[in-house]
Amino acid sequence: MEITDQIALVTGGNRGIGREFVLELLDRGVAKVYAAVRRPETVDFDDARVVPLRLDLLDPDSIAAAARTASDVTLLVNNAGISTGASLITGELDEVRREMDTHYWGTLQVIRAFAPVLGSNGGGAIVNVLSALAWFATSSTGAYGAAKAATWNMTNGVRQELAGQGTHVQSVLFGVARTELATDGYDGPMIDARDVPRAALDGLASGEIEVVVDDTTAWVKQSLAGDRAAFYTEVTQALGVA
Repeated sequence: MEITDQIALVTGGNRGIGREFVLELLDRGVAKVYAAVRRPETVDFDDARVVPLRLDLLDPDSIAAAARTASDVTLLVNNAGISTGASLITGELDEVRREMDTHYWGTLQVIRAFAPVLGSNGGGAIVNVLSALAWFATSSTGAYGAAKAATWNMTNGVRQELAGQGTHVQSVLFGVARTELATDGYDGPMIDARDVPRAALDGLASGEIEVVVDDTTAWVKQSLAGDRAAFYTEVTQALGVA
């Protein structure tokens, strides 16, 4: 996919990685980008091509309404998410469910709503913004990681289902990006936030279905074929997490 003149929609497009996606898309010449957020009044880009749009991953009616309004979309970027920090064992179960409801069910509902839109507009593409935590976990990221792992394999599934209508489906995985949302007190490796949309959009141009943005995530992916006990010893030392 060439980005110039595409019509994009970015969920969570008002801050963090989502904001960087909007800015990168504008720089690459999109015709329009919907910044789909829970509170459209928070969208503050100084560019007439940015259209604020209400979309709440936990509100199916808002998702359906967004798909009706943004019926010209050719590129869907699923970026919106949360991080409750809930423990799988001792955390509030409602918070654990909220992670899955947001990252997995919410993202899937957006894809289901926009798949016909993309199909009617020639196929287009879907980018799902995931995390290295889809492939490993720490004691403080169990709920988040489980939700991202489910979304990673859901991405693989919808890729197969949407291939027939010509929709390219891409997953994007990375470690920690330097944003205003970065984890307080985290002193491990971080990447520039703009690296994420740059890598994702470059990957679309070359037809990649899975983009690994940074060296840390590449190492995590490579470890999947090895000894998991040894990996967890290494990751604890390398990232300073347990």
